[in-house]
Amino acid sequence: MDRYEAVIGLEVHVELKTKTKLFCGCSTEFGQAPNTQVCPVCLGLPGSTGVLNKKAVELAARAGLALNCQINTDTWFDRKNYYYPDLPKGFQITQVFQPIAIEGYLDIEVEGQGKRVNINRVHIEEDPGKLIHASGSIMTSRASFVDYNRSGVPLVEIVSEPELRSGAEAKAYLEKLKAILEYTGVSDVKMEEGSLRCDANISLRPSGSTILGAKTEIKNMNSFRAVQRAIEYEVERQIEVLEEGDRVIQETRTWDENQGITMAMRSKEDVDYRSFIEQEIARVELTTDWIENMQATIPELPDARRRRLVDEHGLPEYDAGVITSSLSLAEFFEATLEEYGDAKKISNWIMGELLRLLNAHGMELGESRVTPGGLASLLKLIDKGTISNKMGKKVFAVMFQEGREPQQIVKEKGLSQISDVDRLAEIIAEVIDKNPKPVADFQSGKEQAIGFLVGQVMKATRGQANPGAVNAMLRERLAK
Repeated sequence: MDRYEAVIGLEVHVELKTKTKLFCGCSTEFGQAPNTQVCPVCLGLPGSTGVLNKKAVELAARAGLALNCQINTDTWFDRKNYYYPDLPKGFQITQVFQPIAIEGYLDIEVEGQGKRVNINRVHIEEDPGKLIHASGSIMTSRASFVDYNRSGVPLVEIVSEPELRSGAEAKAYLEKLKAILEYTGVSDVKMEEGSLRCDANISLRPSGSTILGAKTEIKNMNSFRAVQRAIEYEVERQIEVLEEGDRVIQETRTWDENQGITMAMRSKEDVDYRSFIEQEIARVELTTDWIENMQATIPELPDARRRRLVDEHGLPEYDAGVITSSLSLAEFFEATLEEYGDAKKISNWIMGELLRLLNAHGMELGESRVTPGGLASLLKLIDKGTISNKMGKKVFAVMFQEGREPQQIVKEKGLSQISDVDRLAEIIAEVIDKNPKPVADFQSGKEQAIGFLVGQVMKATRGQANPGAVNAMLRERLAK
């Protein structure tokens, strides 16, 4: 790899958070029966014309501004001509010549190293339909069906400059981009529903060269992990091709998640889309005042929020990065912080128990039944000594499943710690009587023996003793 440098650019397609399509009134709701959300406009029937969705323009401009782009005050739509079964018109209405936003950037961090990735353009376009393969993948299925519900859904395509150099950088770029789009309300960015899709353009060149090599475009990646793996595989594949004295063919390839390989789909050696201005859709003129008003709607973005959590609440950089990586997570954290003042303890529980249970159940935060108020109440119970930290995890698991308040769970399950001095003294006396050797070991200077004795008391109380109180009382009793 030292002989070559990977040159990677990403084209990210993002479904805008609108209720209707780009040029018609058909619903954009996900998951409806195939071909039930269509009309002559989004099916491209002869004689049909559409009207531009104003909300889509607003969201596209907001995306551009959040990505530090320059907004073009005069923009329009074009026809990009090509044939594919999911494209009913035989052309796509997009922005080829004058996109709504240009010359932006996004800052990422990989292994502690910061990097600025420049963004070439953000343009609005309509989504094609969706091919549904009868069995297997696009490469193995003998038949495919077309659902046009997605045809005409408004997208922005965000095109980076070819400045990424690894799969890890690409993954970091996508994670940051997803967070920004979620924070600004541009999209729901649900990759599992196709709201955020990524194509990766990859080429190699000799280290130190500025001349770009032949590139391949990888499609069909449905997770950030898949993007990273696909890029890493494709870089290695192209190295092998070049080392064997062959040339890289400029083509579109698909990623097979099961096999962990890319496979050729179609050549892109001589592609000419014959693009020209779309005359049926009016030009878009944006005033400086309109752009400034749109800029004022941009909320606090992930980097700024992370900095605030570090500076104002003392969170470590790592914690703040995890918390702010998702808008819902950041809002959950700050809502909890309003009721419980220890930011570090909150982040420990969010990054520990909450994310662990979400991952184990394959759930999003919004599906969890734990509320910020519930977590704050649980932490207060632990601070008071009502329950131990270990018991708190058990209570949290019940809260996650059932959504009940921690006080109610503790009471019903009898989980309150035994802190009564007289009762603990009786149990400690019994443990000392039954374990003369560990007692003698501790009294002869073997400090670790106290841990065994504490464990025996905890076992006798079924974990309901206060560990701190047990430790202190044992030491006091054995010092006599």
